[in-house]
Amino acid sequence: MSLHYGQKVIEKDGFPTFAIAILAIIAIVSIHIVGYDQGQLFSLVQGNEAYDTMWLHELTHDMRHAAGFPCH
Repeated sequence: MSLHYGQKVIEKDGFPTFAIAILAIIAIVSIHIVGYDQGQLFSLVQGNEAYDTMWLHELTHDMRHAAGFPCH
């Protein structure tokens, strides 16, 4: 599609494939973290204590069950 404004020609692609690819990668990584994290993510900061507290697991517990992830 071309838009003409005076002497300038502005061309636009109809579909932002790069933005959709980035969003798809973010979605896949997020689902993996929420679905399978048992303290690994926060263990980078908290150390072994993160495996006992499992903050991310506890915060997303009901959502995990609704999405079909077994966790206990």
